Amino acid sequence: MREMGKRKYNIYMYRRKRRKTIQAVVCSLLALGIVSCGLKKEEQQIDTDSRKECVYEYGICVDSLNVVRYEIRRGDYLASILSGLGFTATEAEKIIEAVSPFYPPSRLQAGNSYAAITSQDSTQAVRYVVFEKSRTDYTVVDLTADTPAVYDYTKPVTLKREYAEGTITSSMWNAIIDTGAPALLALKLSDVYAWQIDFFDVKEGDSFRLMYDVAYIDDTTMVGISSIEGAVFTHQDRNFRAIPFQQDSVMEFFDESGNSLRKTFLKAPLDFFRITSKFSNSRFHPVLKRYRAHHGVDYAAPVGTPVKTIGDGVVVEKGFQQGGAGNFLKVKHNSAYTTTYMHLSRFAKGIEKGSPVKQGDVIAYVGSTGLSTGPHLDFRVHKNNQPVNPLTVESPPCLPVRPELMDSFTLVQDRVMFRLDSLRMARRRLGG
Repeated sequence: MREMGKRKYNIYMYRRKRRKTIQAVVCSLLALGIVSCGLKKEEQQIDTDSRKECVYEYGICVDSLNVVRYEIRRGDYLASILSGLGFTATEAEKIIEAVSPFYPPSRLQAGNSYAAITSQDSTQAVRYVVFEKSRTDYTVVDLTADTPAVYDYTKPVTLKREYAEGTITSSMWNAIIDTGAPALLALKLSDVYAWQIDFFDVKEGDSFRLMYDVAYIDDTTMVGISSIEGAVFTHQDRNFRAIPFQQDSVMEFFDESGNSLRKTFLKAPLDFFRITSKFSNSRFHPVLKRYRAHHGVDYAAPVGTPVKTIGDGVVVEKGFQQGGAGNFLKVKHNSAYTTTYMHLSRFAKGIEKGSPVKQGDVIAYVGSTGLSTGPHLDFRVHKNNQPVNPLTVESPPCLPVRPELMDSFTLVQDRVMFRLDSLRMARRRLGG
């Protein structure tokens, strides 16, 4: 019995000792974990603080570097710029070879900038060279390794929602400026409503209200107007809504009924033709025997082939030009687009200056009048009084909102109109 009691006592003491050992180990591990966690938090805090303090230029931390900016001048080229930064001819050749796929030497433009990012020690070694491609886009040459590494960098752009409303007293341009908005907004708005409103014929008392996004870099420097996010233009007592809505991956503007604000152009003014001369800034003229601009497309076709207008519009000119266009017509489609049809044999019946025409209407017939070597149509397109290539001219879709998307469109329209009304009320509360 005495031996059994001693054995129980020894087992008890052993278990007690083991329990204390386990408790001590657990306490040590907990203490170590707390200390380790504290160190990690301290390290993370140090890392966070260092990131906060670091100043970035072109995505590069430049705290320990110097940034020197230059302007590209007329006559500068990549080799001379790199030579001016202290590179040898061999070094410059390697850099040019690396940078050319990203920034071809031909893209150098006087007035653009470039920057040299150098070390702060006595060597002033160039670590990076940065070339400006636009106000937001740059090409960076990384020279920190033995071989130049080149990549593109885009400055982050932030969008800020703005609101403008006004009443026209003289012109759309002046009305926009009077609101304090950028003058470019007038062009943006006229492009949205180009098929509904002739902005050369707006009347005193017409009005507008719209919201738009402005793009900024560094939150302070305005890059430009990113987009119009909704508008209502009142013209001759009629309200024209412009509701942005995406359909088939394309963002377009629609009216309150879901009809597109744009219309298409026909691909060509003839049904059967052969292109004999394309749009060019320097074409050898077959009659004059010299090079000069040809801002149109020549369609060869037999005399008498019907010529169609590529879109709805009004005939604004009809006449004859000896030694030039011969018989010609000019059709104004909207405030932006006009088309011209030249070397015609004759005009279609009823076509006069001021005649309204519909897309696909026959307005004339192919001929060879004026300065021409054979029967063809010289067809030209102008946008905002500037010649554009008829073969590449934008012809946006004019499909209405599809029936299955009308519920979504209605929600978008309600949201746009609510925001416009809210911004108007906020402006009036501020006395604007």
